Amino acid sequence: MPSFKHCRVAAVVGCVLLGATAQATELTVVSFGGANKEAQQKAYYQPFAASSGIKVVSGDYNGEMARVRAMVDSKRVSWDVLDVESPDLLRGCDEGMFEKLDYRRIIKPAELLPGAAQACGMAAYAWSTVLAYNSDKLKTAPRSWADFWDVKKYPGKRALRKGAKYTLEIALMADGVAPHDVYKVLNTPAGLNRAFAKLDQLKPYIQWWEAGAQPAQYLAAGDVVMSSAYNGRISAAQKEGGKQLQMVWNGNIYDYDYWTIPKGSPNLDAAYKFLAFVSQPGAQAEYVKGISYGVSHRKAPALIDKGILGNLPTAPQNLKQGVAIDSSFWVDHGENLEQRFNAWAAR
Repeated sequence: MPSFKHCRVAAVVGCVLLGATAQATELTVVSFGGANKEAQQKAYYQPFAASSGIKVVSGDYNGEMARVRAMVDSKRVSWDVLDVESPDLLRGCDEGMFEKLDYRRIIKPAELLPGAAQACGMAAYAWSTVLAYNSDKLKTAPRSWADFWDVKKYPGKRALRKGAKYTLEIALMADGVAPHDVYKVLNTPAGLNRAFAKLDQLKPYIQWWEAGAQPAQYLAAGDVVMSSAYNGRISAAQKEGGKQLQMVWNGNIYDYDYWTIPKGSPNLDAAYKFLAFVSQPGAQAEYVKGISYGVSHRKAPALIDKGILGNLPTAPQNLKQGVAIDSSFWVDHGENLEQRFNAWAAR
């Protein structure tokens, strides 16, 4: 292994084991863009390039796995590291789209939180779908998804993501199902019927959202009084002056996105060096300064300001109130449930 002796990276970012020479001079890293990509640039891409001498070319995409499949099948892979959602990670790993990771080249999996080290992916960040509301529009703060359904106490429109995923889980929690029982109930025909019946009750009051930026926009404009939303988007809106936008962590639905290496990456060694860099607690502590997404290293929370830590999905008190996305459930049933949801929403 290379020595730390000549490593001059700032202590807060962490020192990564880099070889004496790097075969690659350029690494293409693709993620979902927006505020998240800006945070990744500052905490990961720029410091990694400075310490390794490997230029990071950053790109965005919208999760189109067909593009990745086409690259891998044609053996013309131009992406080296890719940010993917958990169901796509599981499917892609089964289908041979991603490299099986050799954690000896990255980090000891035991140093990461449960679920962060998967066969083909290492957790990039944790995010949550939360209940968000505009405190200027409500006299009493909502405390649960049951309040979200209470149109008498909280009159006005609500916004939900236009899709089965997250929405069905939310409906069951609104109907009294405990977070830890959500998938046990959802995995039955009766449970699915229960979720859709609960959505029927709220349908006249729903304004659908499809892009992650929309909930904060709807809330700020007063179009809706409450919305499901990605926690990072609401935190970003708060930083930009939207202090009236608040989050309820009770019943949050959390998941990881993962760093993967597309099968056949032309810069495999450099990709591994990048994964080693972004797995370090110091680098992750820098990342959350840019966006309020959760970290994967067990020691990272100790390096994070308490004011920031409380707004992260991986804060212990937030994890206790949440439900972890069951990616296997959505891999197995997602296509059918999305079709059923779309037919229901169109009625």
